[in-house]
Amino acid sequence: MADNHSTERGRRAPKGVIGRLIRTIFQFYPVLFPVTLVCILINAVVSSVPSVFMQNAIAVVEDTFRSGDWASASGRIFKLLTILLIMYAVSLIAGTLFGQFMAIITQGTLAKLREKMFDHMQDLPIRYFDTHNHGDIMSFYTNDIDTLRQMISQSLPQLTISAVTLLSVFFIMLYYCLWLALVVAFGVVIMTLVVRYVSGHSSRYFLQQQVTIAKTEGFMEEMMNGQKVIKVFCHEDGAKLDFDKVNDELFENSEKANRYANILMPLLGNIGNVMYVIVALVGGTLLLYKVPNVSLSGMALSISIVVPFLNMTKQFAGAIGQVSNQINMIVMALAGAHRIFTLLDEEPETDEGYVTLVNARENPDGTLTECEQRTNIWAWKHPHHDGTVTYTRLRGDVRFDDVDFAYVPEKTILHNITLYAKPGQKVAFVGSTGAGKTTITNLINRFYDIADGKIRYDGININKIKKDDLRHSLGIVLQDTNLFTGTVMENIRYGNLDATKEECIGAAMLAGADDFIRRLPDGYDTMLTGNGANLSQGQRQLLAIARAAVADPPVMIMDEATSSIDTHTEAIVQRGMDALMKGRTTFVIAHRLSTVQNADAIMVLDHGRIIERGTHEDLIKLKGTYYQLYTGALELD
Repeated sequence: MADNHSTERGRRAPKGVIGRLIRTIFQFYPVLFPVTLVCILINAVVSSVPSVFMQNAIAVVEDTFRSGDWASASGRIFKLLTILLIMYAVSLIAGTLFGQFMAIITQGTLAKLREKMFDHMQDLPIRYFDTHNHGDIMSFYTNDIDTLRQMISQSLPQLTISAVTLLSVFFIMLYYCLWLALVVAFGVVIMTLVVRYVSGHSSRYFLQQQVTIAKTEGFMEEMMNGQKVIKVFCHEDGAKLDFDKVNDELFENSEKANRYANILMPLLGNIGNVMYVIVALVGGTLLLYKVPNVSLSGMALSISIVVPFLNMTKQFAGAIGQVSNQINMIVMALAGAHRIFTLLDEEPETDEGYVTLVNARENPDGTLTECEQRTNIWAWKHPHHDGTVTYTRLRGDVRFDDVDFAYVPEKTILHNITLYAKPGQKVAFVGSTGAGKTTITNLINRFYDIADGKIRYDGININKIKKDDLRHSLGIVLQDTNLFTGTVMENIRYGNLDATKEECIGAAMLAGADDFIRRLPDGYDTMLTGNGANLSQGQRQLLAIARAAVADPPVMIMDEATSSIDTHTEAIVQRGMDALMKGRTTFVIAHRLSTVQNADAIMVLDHGRIIERGTHEDLIKLKGTYYQLYTGALELD
């Protein structure tokens, strides 16, 4: 399900994002970023200098016409040009440095943000991924990050240069002539109003464009994953129509955004040209009528002031145009940054647990002592308020006491679930789709926390156990198998990164996967890609079982682990699973009742309640729901 608030966020500009982004860059580069800003400032200040030198040069020429001393004039002009060349050389060095530094800062910031997002994503609860479109999440790492690249590398330097240029040039204008400065100021007001109107409209559509891009990417991700389903049900035309709707929405937002953006620069350029003409007319009029000059410098109005003023007017209008040209890029970047920071602000999975899982050795008197080396004996380390520590051997005793659960508070999914699984017992859950079977196993893993009741693991409330340690003690085989890009050996070792090659092969043999693995082109070194696309569904499931086996946990959860396997393969897998489950507490979810007949207890669920429980024989004698399911009078849907 997509983020319900994404569209609403797309309609309004985020506030405080640019400040947070700059603070983030400072945190990543506390020295390099300020140095780069200094280089940018030097470059910007030097760009404002030519007008001053032009005024001085023209003033020298005016004085020379009056005095006729061309020899001293050439020396003064040469001195001005020398200083100007030196300043340009400094600007060149500063510009080269800030260009190189910005490349480092830009790519480094994006890399660190991606790393920060990914690290934070690993700490988010399962609920987040259940309620957000995966394509939308992928957009954080692609489209949103790319908008920041443009902003950091181009917009921020250009904005800084333009802002410094505007301030410098306007101060120089006030220094030389207040009357002409007021003309320019009036033009600036007009330009500002135009920018505000046009960019206000384009900004809104650019923000909506970011949202619809993520929506389009999410749609494409769903279509790619469901391509086989689309073809099986001949839904190609329907998929095209659905895509056209999403694509048209993206087109409309992008077209409107760029339509407004594309008229901004021509408008500002023409306003700048008109302002140039007006300054020339006003300056000429002031000179013609010898109007007294008002300025900070106290200089009389002359050609040496009016001519540089025209150049400054062009420079001033150009700086405003440069700022305006960056607005759309900044708006898109802020929308992307807002989405990124929204992800980073998502509350991570909380863990108040303090009971940990440690290696232990058994003393002659039967007590346990923590040790560093691996002993194949695991214990729960339970610190108490009085400073004492107790150790409880990990056995796999799991008990539910009157457990209620709801994904949302007003809709309870599980009601008064009470059950127990003693060490080594096999407990099976059967029932129709949506009865709550998988939800129970998700509660054991603490993917979700219960609303009421207690779940105890070896007598310890699982809320007191650290989640990592709790999950480390559990093995799980899901109906949907996920294999990662890598070799077969690496995928099996994913269950225990410290496992040796021999242990991985032993786990594969236990799961019944060794035979088909050795027939692969490179055996255990065969590379898997695309979620094991070169394997059958049954083979992928066997690898998942081998992955769980190499973890060697005391508790196993089999969530319809054989539902996608053919009958012949199921017999092989079942033997491996029986060997895997031997001596372990096992929770089995199955649609095929033949796989749970040997369970120590079978729980029949209906609408989140346990309606029947007992062994296969007990439930057959009861002739209730299970009996009807077994005999075919009812079907699991």
